[in-house]
Amino acid sequence: MIFVIRNSQRFGPYSEQTLLSYVNQGQILLQDKAIADNDTVEHTVGFYLKRARLTANVVHKGNILSQLKHIGYELIFPKTAMFSKQFISDQRFLILALVGLLPMVIMNIPLGGFFLFYEVSLYFSIIWGLFFYASFKTQQVVLSTTITVFFLTQICVFIAWDLLGLPNLNPFYEFIESPFPINIIGFTFGVGLTEEFAKLLPLLIIIRKAKEPLIPQTMVFYGLMSGIAFGVYEGVQYQMTVNAQQAYDVSFFLNIARLTSLPFLHACWCGIAGYFLAFAQLYPKYRRGLWILAISIPMLIHGIYDSVSNIPVVHLAVVVLGLMLLTVYLKQGVNYQSKLRN
Repeated sequence: MIFVIRNSQRFGPYSEQTLLSYVNQGQILLQDKAIADNDTVEHTVGFYLKRARLTANVVHKGNILSQLKHIGYELIFPKTAMFSKQFISDQRFLILALVGLLPMVIMNIPLGGFFLFYEVSLYFSIIWGLFFYASFKTQQVVLSTTITVFFLTQICVFIAWDLLGLPNLNPFYEFIESPFPINIIGFTFGVGLTEEFAKLLPLLIIIRKAKEPLIPQTMVFYGLMSGIAFGVYEGVQYQMTVNAQQAYDVSFFLNIARLTSLPFLHACWCGIAGYFLAFAQLYPKYRRGLWILAISIPMLIHGIYDSVSNIPVVHLAVVVLGLMLLTVYLKQGVNYQSKLRN
């Protein structure tokens, strides 16, 4: 005798002939789990029928037209559900529509040059934003604040880089052309310090304007969005300058990297900054030390990565280290709280 197993429950026992009858009627499937009363290992219904030399032949219920008629028009084309307010606001539908259809919208916008690159960059940033929202969202995360952080970061970068020429004011940029390891000085205190500080500014504004204390994971999310925004802006600049001078295959790869992996790095580093800024707000007695950590750790990782970016494997190790730090920091939030309460 054979038991059929569904949803961890046993039904039966049935003889092989009875099983065959149920299979032919469509009530039991050949793929259903089953076990004989003298077996210790589960198999399928199909296994036991084959062992008994029995062949299933599921009976069709009417012809194709009658089957479709039985299913019904409302299930095949559920217009009532499709055009309901509940469906239009369905999160899964909105995400699929954004990710899948936005490139088609971009294709129909008659813009070129900077605007075309920016549109494509914006598309990738939306994908990253959706991923970060799914992974790091909290009850405090607000869509309007998220959008504000994204565009505020780009405004800050535009003013600091294109209008004020901030990198030219940092003397440590002179060291980036030096050989390794001296170039670490330039990439850390020049590139790293300047860029991480620029990404930090919107987070400081968010904290100052917040109507409630923001928990670390909330600030990590906003930090990730600020980092993505900076990476996208930087990616557009590279696409129009450095990448445009490369061979087609190299340019193609660099464009993809500038829109995917490299903005992700900026996001991770700024996420770390957001983490420590949150604790600086929650535990103001230690705010000076936490402010230093908020800028120095991302700055150091950024600087080391840039200085070894041409050394295979090593630069990947630095990236993994930064990602590990962000993950461990989030897991050790309780430890920080217990330390900082005293």
